[in-house]
Amino acid sequence: MPDSRPPAAVLFDMDGTLVDTEHLWWQAAAELATELDLTLTEDDLPEVLGQAVEHTAAHLHRASGTERTEADLIERLGDSFADKVATEIVPRPGALALLAALRAADVPTALVSASPRRVVDLVLGSLGTEWFTTTLAAEDTERTKPAPDPYLAAALRLGLDPAVCVAVEDTPTGVASAQAAGCAVLAVPSAVPIPAAPRVTLLDSLVHADLAFLGKLGAARAV
Repeated sequence: MPDSRPPAAVLFDMDGTLVDTEHLWWQAAAELATELDLTLTEDDLPEVLGQAVEHTAAHLHRASGTERTEADLIERLGDSFADKVATEIVPRPGALALLAALRAADVPTALVSASPRRVVDLVLGSLGTEWFTTTLAAEDTERTKPAPDPYLAAALRLGLDPAVCVAVEDTPTGVASAQAAGCAVLAVPSAVPIPAAPRVTLLDSLVHADLAFLGKLGAARAV
């Protein structure tokens, strides 16, 4: 039956979706903000969570009016985040079980991250590279999230139409990227709420996602 078919492919965000690192990214940004005599608040969330290092560094540069260069802030922020991730990589609930089920069913998977390659490789070193058919980091596309480029590139690498792929995200920025690429989206919010929207299915945990559930999302989007 169509409803029991697994998804054609699943494209996973990394930070906050598969591993609990969004709080580490916020800590890195907050510490750099303090160096710049800034205090991050809830108003800064859209400029930090789900964003690439270049975006957040540019935000801090504008907000602080610092004489330090954006390149310096990018390097400082990237180093701080990488150091934190290296000491604390915790899978999100249900993440490893879902990856194992997808691998057992021979469903192609991609890791689609806005983090730098060095951070992606740190996480892969902990989770294992065997879970993913392909992986993309911020450097692998000209534009990163919220542009659709990362998800379009992932689908292309897998030889699939994005419309039959299910993207799994945890931030509004990531959801916007996957939507723009034409993917079905499963949103599992981590640090910030994600509003209900067409083509976006909300769950409170990956524990509640299985192959049949993901297959229905992909089938509905492809119709």
